[in-house]
Amino acid sequence: MQSRSFTFLFSISYFGARFKGWAVQPGQPTVQGKLEKVLRFVFGHEDFQILGSSRTDAGVSCRSGFVQIFLREKVDLEGLLPDFNLHLGGEIRLDSVQEVPREFNLIQAVKRKTYRYYFSNSDDFHPFASAYLVRIPGKLDLEKLKEATQLFVGLHDFKAFCTPSPNKTDYFREIFSAGIYPSNEFQGQYFPKEIFYFEVTGNGFLHHQVRIMMNAIWKAGRGEITLEQLSQRLKNPEGCEKIAPAPANGLVLWETVLEV
Repeated sequence: MQSRSFTFLFSISYFGARFKGWAVQPGQPTVQGKLEKVLRFVFGHEDFQILGSSRTDAGVSCRSGFVQIFLREKVDLEGLLPDFNLHLGGEIRLDSVQEVPREFNLIQAVKRKTYRYYFSNSDDFHPFASAYLVRIPGKLDLEKLKEATQLFVGLHDFKAFCTPSPNKTDYFREIFSAGIYPSNEFQGQYFPKEIFYFEVTGNGFLHHQVRIMMNAIWKAGRGEITLEQLSQRLKNPEGCEKIAPAPANGLVLWETVLEV
C-alpha cells in the first residue's frame, strides 16, 4: 500500500545510449538512477518513490514516456521543472507534470505503445549516425520487409520473438499496426540519404520483442527465412531456433498513450 498521499505524473524523454536501461543497477548509469539522484538533490530529501511506464533496455531511447512520483507533501513540481532539467543535463528531460489521483496506477493506465526502429541499407553510412540508427549490410528486399511486418498484426503468442523468462507464462500480445516507412527525422552530412524505420504499435511488449521482430524482418528481406517460416513461429513457438535481438541503438519508444 502506497503511504505517500500525493501523486504526480511527468512526461519524460531520454537518449538511451548514455544509459544501461531504465531500472537501477549497482554501479551502472541508468535512467531511473539519474532521475532519483536529481530528485534527491532538488527536493533536499529522499522521501519519494518513482514508477516508470516502461523499463527500456540498455541503449534504447524514449521520445514519449511517463514517470509517476509519490510524495508525502504537495509540491509545486511545475515550478521545479527548470531545476530538474538543468541538473538532468540534457540526456533526460521531464517535459510536463500534472497531479493525478492517489489511486492512479501508471502501469494499468498504459493503453498502447508505439516503437520505432531506425535503420539504413545505404553504403554512405557515417559512424556518427550509429548513435541513432543501424546499418544493415547486403541486399534487402523492401517489399518483403513490408510483407513480413503484417504477419505480426493481431493477437499472437510471441514466445518465439522475445527473450523468455522462467517466471512468465503469458506470451500473448496484440499488435494493432506495423509497417516499414521512409524516414526524414535524421538529416545532414553524417546521415545516409536513405533511412527507414519499422514502426509497431501494440498493447504491450515482451523483453526484446521489438528488436527480435526487427531482426526477423531483416532476415526475411535477405531471403534467410521465408514468410511461411515466420508465420509458423507465431503459430507454434515451441522449439524454434532463437533469433538474436537487433542492436539497441536503433530503437526508440516513440509514443506512450495513457487513459488518465
